Amino acid sequence: MWKWILGGLAVLVVLIAAIAGGAYVTLKRPDIPYADLAAEYESPASRYVDLSSGVRMHYRDEGQSAGAPTLLLIHGFSASLHTWEPWVARLSDTYRIVSLDLPGHGLTSAPADYSASIEVFRDEVHAFTTAMGLQRFALAGSSMGGNVAWEYALAHPEQIEALILVDASGWQETRANLDRDPPVFRLLRDPNIGPAIRDLDATGLTRQGLQASFSDASLVDDAMVSRYVELARAPGHRAILLQMTLGFRERNYATPERLAPLANIPVLVLHGDSDRLVPLEHGRQFQTAIDGAEIIVFENTGHIPQEERPDVSAMAVREFLYRVHEPPALAVAD
Repeated sequence: MWKWILGGLAVLVVLIAAIAGGAYVTLKRPDIPYADLAAEYESPASRYVDLSSGVRMHYRDEGQSAGAPTLLLIHGFSASLHTWEPWVARLSDTYRIVSLDLPGHGLTSAPADYSASIEVFRDEVHAFTTAMGLQRFALAGSSMGGNVAWEYALAHPEQIEALILVDASGWQETRANLDRDPPVFRLLRDPNIGPAIRDLDATGLTRQGLQASFSDASLVDDAMVSRYVELARAPGHRAILLQMTLGFRERNYATPERLAPLANIPVLVLHGDSDRLVPLEHGRQFQTAIDGAEIIVFENTGHIPQEERPDVSAMAVREFLYRVHEPPALAVAD
C-alpha cells in the first residue's frame, strides 16, 4: 500500500514540476533587439555617443542651441529619458535641455559583463558630459537619478550651476513598512526570487509598480506600461536592473556630513507629498542637510512630479533657474 502511495506522490511531484516548468517557459520573454526598440522609441532628437567603458549612450539634445543655459536630466530606476518629455516641452524655449538614458535603461547599451552601481552611473554621466563638451550646467535627477545627480555634484562641483533633486533617493531606508512597497520591488530585491523571475513577463508587476508611483493611478496607460516593459527587455537591461535592486541596501548613503559641501551650490528639492517609494521625509532630510536648499512639496502627487504635475513642477524649475542665472539687481545709490 505504502509503495502505491509513495509512487503516487512521486508522480504528483513530477506533474507539479512539469506544470511549473511549462508555466515558466510560457511566461519567459526573450530580449528585444535594439534596432526594434529604436524604431519604436527613438525620436528625431535621438543621438548616441560611444564611451570608453563600452557603453553606447542614447541621449537627446533639445531646446536652445549651445550658448544657452544648459539643463542636464537623469531619469530614475527602470525609467528612461521619456520621463522628462513634459519638462522638455515646457522649458525648451529658454534652455538647452540634454536628457540621457543610463546603462541598462532606455536605448543605452552596455557590455555583457557590465557592473552597475550609483557610482558607476555617476562616472558614466561624467564621461558623457566630457564627450559632449558640457562644462557648466544645471543638473536634475529623479529618484535613483537624483542619487546619481547629488553624487555627481559632490564629485564635480565645478561643473554644477544648480542641482535639482526630484523625489531623490540616497538616504538609508528606516521605514518599518517596506513590505508595503509595490510587489515588483519586493520580489526583485529578494536574492532568491529576483533572479528566478528576471526573464518572465513583467507586464502585471510593472503596471502595479507604475500605479504605485502616481497619486492618480489613472495616468498609467497601456502605452506607458508597454514602454517600460519593452525597454527593460533590451539586451542586458534585465541583468543591470537586477544588479541595482539586489544592491538596494548596499550603497554609499547620504549623510549630513557627506552632503555639507553642496551648500556651495544652489539646490532645489522637489517632492510629491504622496510618494510611496521615496518618503517625503527623505526630501526634507535633503533640505535640512544642505544649507540654503529650497524645497517645494506638491500636493496629491506621487513619485514622478515631472509627469504627474508637469506644469507646476516645470514652473518651479523655471523660477529657480531664473534666480540662479540672473545676476542680482544692483542697489541704487541714494
